[in-house]
This record gives sequence, C-alpha cells and structure tokens, in this order.
Amino acid sequence: MTDVSVAVLEADALTKHYPVSTGFLKPKATVQALEAVSFSLAAGRTLAVVGESGCGKSTLARQVTMLERPTGGRLRLAGRDVAEADAVERKAFRRTVQMVFQNPFASLNPRKKIGQALEEPLAINTTLTAAERAERARAMLARVGLRPEHHARYPHMFSGGQRQRVAIARALMLEPRVVVADEPVSALDVSIQAQVLNLLMDLQEETGVAYVFISHNLAVVELIADEVLVMYLGKVVEQAPKRELFALPRHPYTQALLASTPRIDTNARAKRQVLGGELPSPLNPPSGCAFHKRCPHAQARCTVEVPLLRRAEDGRSSGLVACHFAEAIAAAA
Repeated sequence: MTDVSVAVLEADALTKHYPVSTGFLKPKATVQALEAVSFSLAAGRTLAVVGESGCGKSTLARQVTMLERPTGGRLRLAGRDVAEADAVERKAFRRTVQMVFQNPFASLNPRKKIGQALEEPLAINTTLTAAERAERARAMLARVGLRPEHHARYPHMFSGGQRQRVAIARALMLEPRVVVADEPVSALDVSIQAQVLNLLMDLQEETGVAYVFISHNLAVVELIADEVLVMYLGKVVEQAPKRELFALPRHPYTQALLASTPRIDTNARAKRQVLGGELPSPLNPPSGCAFHKRCPHAQARCTVEVPLLRRAEDGRSSGLVACHFAEAIAAAA
C-alpha cells in the first residue's frame, strides 16, 4: 500500500527568470516566468496545476523534469536537492521523473516502431538484454490496454488515444516515482479523454506513482486531482485540496476559471464572475496584485500591495490564497 505521507517531490520557493532582448542596443529585460512556487507531492497523489496560457505551467514542468535549472529556490526529489546534485546524480534523478506530452501525434518518432520507442529508455538506462527489453515492452503495452502485436507497428497505424497510451507506457518504462503530464488529454476526443484518464488513475493505484497534472480544463482536474495549484502570471494565487477548491473557490481568478467550465449546477455557475481582459505581459506585470486589472473586486490596496499567499482567517478552508479580500469574496459567493 502506498504511503501518502511521504513526499517524493518538494518545491520550495521555486523561481525561474529568463533574460530577453527588448531590441537592438537596448538593455535586456527579465521575464519572471515562475516566482516562489512551493508545494509538496506524496506518492500515489496527483497535484493539478491550472491556469491560462502564459501563467507558468510549462515552465514549472521544465523545472520538475530537470530540463532547466531554476533561478532560485529548491527542488527536492526524495529529500535530495536536485540543484546541488552532480551530473551522475542528476542522470539518476531523471530516471525517476518522466513526462507525458500534450500531442500524441508529435511526441512519438514516426520512423520508429512502437517497440523501439518503449525499449529505448531501457537501452539507455539499464543493462537488460534485447530480449528482456522486448519482453518488458510487450508487458507494458498490455498494461496500458494495447496488444502485444502492436510492438512491431509504427505510430501512424494508431489512433490518437492509442498513441497517448503508448506515450504513457513509455513514461512508465523506467518505473518513475513522478510523472509530469502536460495537457495529456486536450488533443483527444472527449470519449477518449475519459479512457485515458481512467488509465492514468488505474496505473497510479497499481504503481503508487505521483502525478503533476498540468491542465486548463477544470472538468478534467476535478476528476483526477487530489490537490490543485492555481497559477497566474508565474505565481500561485490559490492552492487547496480539490474538494475545498471546487466547493469554495476563494480567489476571483479561480472563480473565473470555474465559471468558464461547463457545470450542471447553473445557479452556482451564474454566481461566479466571468473573466474578461487579457493576461498582462510578463515583461511588464502590473504593480500590486497582478490580477487587479481584471478583478471585479479590486480596490485601491490591490494596485499597490502584493498579496501574500496565506491561509484564510475564517477557518473554512485548509488551503492557501493570495488575495487581500479572500474572506469577503468567499462569504459573498
């Protein structure tokens, strides 16, 4: 049985800045793509990261998968700080964190048979023989609901849902402790989405793998997540267990995201404010609360004072929210 009390992945004030050119002979500017993001993820649990495009979800994924080094903060995998690890340790860490990409049509090499795609991680990272690698690959295909004969076929011979099953199988070949799933069902038909999500949950129950599930679709998040991290312009604006966040969203941005999600309860949907305006440029973020120009509850304080990510004082939730007036907004919801 999975011990959900043990954190396999921890981020502490994780920060990523990118220097960018603003023009010829002009000084470089800094994009604050990720700013002081903290969370803890236990084995067998799913952390969903939600927000609009440009909010920092993919940047967070690149830090967690160690494709980039963070500008600041710490990322610990099984208690060990990844940033302090040497090259050998980082290679070992990468085996324990794998990724499932958004587009199953682009994430598989069309010139490689499915069996080759599945066996490649084993060839690079293990000492298994060719026969042992093939056996493991066929067993994994069966595990994700595909047939052993699919081992010798090319990606173009599969549907989108089947390709995503292959991508999931590839991510699990090295028995990782964490899988980062970046919009894994957004390119699939709705009926196929449900099959892939059920597969992910079944595999998690079997293996105890932890998921960082990146999505803009809150209906999908409501099905699969244990905890939700809501991001806006590189910062966490709300963080709470799934049930609490969907029952009592405290940040106006979270409320707006929920309002954009099809809901059966039309009365609850009507009470929530629909989000307007555009996401500000990360090169020139607004002063104070980054959301204040789009927020229906904004006051003068919001334009000058950055809200801290804190626990609400009314005791109605165990989550965190970065809003000066979270208690009043929740009371009026």
